[in-house]
Amino acid sequence: MKLLRVGAPGAEKPAMIDPDGIMRDLSGHVIDIAGETLSPRGIAMLRQFDPYSLPELAPGRRIGPCIGGVGKIVCVGLNYTDHALELGMPLPEEPILFGKAVSSLAGPHDNIAKPRDATKLDYELELAVIIGSRAKYVSRGQAMAHVAGFAVFNDISERGFQTERGGQWIKGKSHDGFGPLGPWLVTADEMPDVSDLALTLRVNGAVRQQSTTQRMIFDVPALVSYISQFMTLEPGDIIPTGTPPGVAMGMATPGWLEPGDLIEAEIEGLGQQSARIIPADTLAGVA
Repeated sequence: MKLLRVGAPGAEKPAMIDPDGIMRDLSGHVIDIAGETLSPRGIAMLRQFDPYSLPELAPGRRIGPCIGGVGKIVCVGLNYTDHALELGMPLPEEPILFGKAVSSLAGPHDNIAKPRDATKLDYELELAVIIGSRAKYVSRGQAMAHVAGFAVFNDISERGFQTERGGQWIKGKSHDGFGPLGPWLVTADEMPDVSDLALTLRVNGAVRQQSTTQRMIFDVPALVSYISQFMTLEPGDIIPTGTPPGVAMGMATPGWLEPGDLIEAEIEGLGQQSARIIPADTLAGVA
């Protein structure tokens, strides 16, 4: 299934995509694509609905982040061999983890405001893992049973804030709108193998990132298991799994994002995002 949330920011309603690509309203059956809805029991319940029996939603409506009720975003750094190499950094012996504020989440087509004093705005296309059931001290073999599904994620980053302002990376990762998620959650039963998915990101039509999840150093089961050793993962938690090479920071002449730039990001089987960069202090609206 493809599950999504449609409507104005803060007022999204749950929906699914039918086999013809039409959005169907789920609000008569579930409150949100969140919490118990993401559990194995919740996913099984949704699977029983005939999509054609659900009310059709008008096309052209804003698509919000594909899940709600997110407790935490646990990001993975330097998880692609060639990305670590382009930044001149050693391959990690264990996953590098960092946080990103939940308030950074945005819809897949929402505008992205360049923050005040930002000079090094960057992109990072990532496969996002969405947790569906509580996971603590799980083994690699148990890990996938706790995954609700997958989505496209863009870990927008302000590299000056991240690397030149002291402290942790989170300050360069957490501006409002720095976490476009979606367009939809594809449930794990439809994506049983995410070990070789194509990832492509374009800026103003020019390809910047093009790789495959096969280049990940730590795969999805390893990451879910590893993170669960340090914290409890709850339904709706998001794990962006790292980005491939081609980020602006890794270019000989960095191609930092500027107002007016259009970012298009897609992952095989998971859909496409398109977002426009807008000036600082401009309220983010619909692209």
